[in-house]
Amino acid sequence: MQPLEQRIGYRFRDGGLLKLALTHPSLGRQQSNQRLEFLGDAVLGMAVARMLYEIYPNDQEGELASRRAALVSGGTLAEVARGIGLGEALHVGASEAQSGGRGNASNLEDALEALIGALYLDGGVEAAQAFIAQHWTPLARKAQIPPKDAKTALQEWAQGRGLPLPAYTLVETTGPAHAPEFTVEAAVQGFPPARAKAASKRAAEQLAAGELLERLQHG
Repeated sequence: MQPLEQRIGYRFRDGGLLKLALTHPSLGRQQSNQRLEFLGDAVLGMAVARMLYEIYPNDQEGELASRRAALVSGGTLAEVARGIGLGEALHVGASEAQSGGRGNASNLEDALEALIGALYLDGGVEAAQAFIAQHWTPLARKAQIPPKDAKTALQEWAQGRGLPLPAYTLVETTGPAHAPEFTVEAAVQGFPPARAKAASKRAAEQLAAGELLERLQHG
């Protein structure tokens, strides 16, 4: 674990958190990195949203949502994970190791989110944000033009396979009248839908479309 700490520039006070972040469920232990993954996903989303808000002051909500979806997508997570050699430190079961589990994109995505969760618990928001800023700021600045609209990309994916257009359903509206939150479900015929929540229906549709497209493309 020490080589990984050197690569990320952070020394854990609680080494158990780092060990847990690197523990894949295939080991069959009572605890794995799944809970930390859940936490890290939320921390990453918050940090990336703030980053984009500051880097692109002229972007509208939909454009920011599109950028955010690209930066927290599985492909980006796997890219960052490979860049820090995360797979080399991942603890997996024997069968998972034999099938190339340490290089599996999904495993790398999950472990990276778990690592961010562990950084947050060990060093607070400052430690997590420092790591995210180091690895995501160059990616955020790289695309001066917002990525393709997630709803458009999902529509093209469906049409390319002869499927009906994606459908969007407003599931619920929560929060006070002055600051509502909209939960929207995006669906493509024959596949499980995806849900997302945002401060506007448009942004929620974009996030749900991006989530669904990520699942469809990467499983």
